[in-house]
Amino acid sequence: MHRRGTAAIRNALTRCMLPAILAALTTTDALATAPVCDSGTAPSPTMFAPRSVPAELILDLSWLVWAICAGIFLIMEALIIWCIVKYRRSKDDRTEAPQVYGSNPIELAWTVVPTLIVFVLFLVSARTIFEIDKSTPPEGSLEITVVGHQWWWEFDYPEYGFITANELHVPLTRNGERVSIYLTLESNDVIHSFWVPQLGGKKDVVPNHINHLWLEPTMPGTYVGQCAEYCGTQHANMLITVVVHPEEDFEAWVAHQQKDAVHDMSVATGRDLFLRTACINCHTIRGTVANGSFAPDLTHLMSRSVIGAGVARNTPANLHSWVDDPQILKPGCRMPSMKLDQNGVDEIVKYLLTLK
Repeated sequence: MHRRGTAAIRNALTRCMLPAILAALTTTDALATAPVCDSGTAPSPTMFAPRSVPAELILDLSWLVWAICAGIFLIMEALIIWCIVKYRRSKDDRTEAPQVYGSNPIELAWTVVPTLIVFVLFLVSARTIFEIDKSTPPEGSLEITVVGHQWWWEFDYPEYGFITANELHVPLTRNGERVSIYLTLESNDVIHSFWVPQLGGKKDVVPNHINHLWLEPTMPGTYVGQCAEYCGTQHANMLITVVVHPEEDFEAWVAHQQKDAVHDMSVATGRDLFLRTACINCHTIRGTVANGSFAPDLTHLMSRSVIGAGVARNTPANLHSWVDDPQILKPGCRMPSMKLDQNGVDEIVKYLLTLK
């Protein structure tokens, strides 16, 4: 089927079904009253409001499959109801209905029609898979390396020379033209799965293996996703945030991320304490001796909206709780409590709050 036809089906079904589907997926009054925000983003992961070319292709295929399955269901239910009504036996009728054997038209129909349906679905599915599964970066694309950890995401921007964590920032356009985002997916430990429903399909993140995922956002906004492969006790709290910026905003974000950490003398006590503890064995803060690679880069920690890969908002109170004992917010995470006294925690948090 031509893509224009699948798009027409998608649009018709979307107008009828999307509000009900999103309302069913949401679990709070706030979500139910705002299934899709003005920015085009959804408050919870949904594939029914695509904001990227691959996501649109996937939804087009889904609507086609659902339309065909719905048609089969309606036809079969209508035939069943017709047979029940037309051939129901009266109370006084004790005769056996005529038995039909070897009907060539019937056998031909239930063989050829399903074969044709499967063949059509195979062709359109294969076409969609080939369109979204790119083994080489599209021309002019922004390449980013994504590394899955238990339980957080690392994002390496080799073109710009910095690494960040948990929040993936990408541009909508480059030089005024829409840009493709080409992700190289790697795992540092177990199998994860990268999935942001509004932007694309799922792709496994496998140890000792490299996979790729292609995105092409069509609207700026903040999109939420989730690790979609059970990867341990905190799998449910391994969230993904993708921020799609207008071109100028992205360039400003990149310029800020390329800078070393702020050196604020008013928090020297906390900085010195941080650099004397085991924190520097796991975390990197550019411009200091901290160069660990086992945990998120903290150079611009306060520029992120969440901590712990989405387990809590990045507020001073939550950051204090995290530094004091991460196991309270995220039991089983790889970061231990450093057993600092409250004064030590306060000083380190004051320092971290300057890392903007």
